[in-house]
Amino acid sequence: MIPRPLVYGGILLAALALIPLALIARARVTTSSRPRIQLIQDMGRQPKFKTQSADPMFADGRAMRPEVPGTVAHGERHEDAAFWTGRGADGWVTAFPVAVTDALLRRGQERYDIFCAPCHGLAGYGDGTVAKRADALQEGTWTPPSSYHTDLVRQRPLGFIFNTITNGIRNMPAYGPQIPASDRWAIIAYVRALERSQDAHIDDVPPELRRELR
Repeated sequence: MIPRPLVYGGILLAALALIPLALIARARVTTSSRPRIQLIQDMGRQPKFKTQSADPMFADGRAMRPEVPGTVAHGERHEDAAFWTGRGADGWVTAFPVAVTDALLRRGQERYDIFCAPCHGLAGYGDGTVAKRADALQEGTWTPPSSYHTDLVRQRPLGFIFNTITNGIRNMPAYGPQIPASDRWAIIAYVRALERSQDAHIDDVPPELRRELR
């Protein structure tokens, strides 16, 4: 027969062993403003200032410090103004600052179909699905996207189009943060190809291929 003190002691130990489990279960279903218990700190808790927080060390009380004028982030030194801004010494650039290749045009088509076609349409007539939906709603706040196949748009300098993609125009938002500069030039090259495709003449076709046209 087991001595009675051992029995009582075993029951007490079993009850005590349930307490940590009960505390863990309670912590999982309750919220608290106090920091969690963390036995191994590592870098889970460290002194720092979060976004838009105050810091009495500075005279203006801001923890977020403004950029130092003239500083440039690593890898962001843009010396080629024509490539990065679409502007040259005489205004908008009129020649591509990159080599126009078949690979560039294919890349431009891919990016155009993703970012531009929803409004401007696959063929560039301003009849994309977004534009059609906006016309159907007739809410009065929609500015129709331009068709690329007008003399006005065809005569716009390349740099102007680059700036439009970068900074937006009218209802069109700025795509500079989403589309790298190299892809913007690829899109422009494809847009020029679209314009040419809808304004081609028989003289543009090599003589040996003209007989195949209908």
